[in-house]
Amino acid sequence: MKSLFILLLLSFSAVSMTRAQQAAPVAAAPAGPDASKAVRVVDAACGQCRLGLPGKSCDLAIRLDGKAYFVDGTTIDSHGDAHAADGFCQAIRQARVQGEIVDNRFRATYFQLLPAAPSGK
Repeated sequence: MKSLFILLLLSFSAVSMTRAQQAAPVAAAPAGPDASKAVRVVDAACGQCRLGLPGKSCDLAIRLDGKAYFVDGTTIDSHGDAHAADGFCQAIRQARVQGEIVDNRFRATYFQLLPAAPSGK
């Protein structure tokens, strides 16, 4: 009886793990830029901490042509720890972007954070 119980438990565990693996969404590879549109290099940072935008939480923003815009289409946490030494709340970084301004926000269709500049230490 004990071995039957263990066998049933192991079978149930195997079925559960298989279902969990099948149900897990597969992350799509990040889309590359649209070759028919220009890619721009912009400043990217936390809108509240670094770019002077209003708000009470940390949100990704870019500075485009001297004006700051919050970003839709990606988030501040999608690009590492915002509060790390090179994170968006601590430093203004460079990013390659495509998108458009809609309702005074930048709607990103492509966003690639460029490597942080060496600190020189």
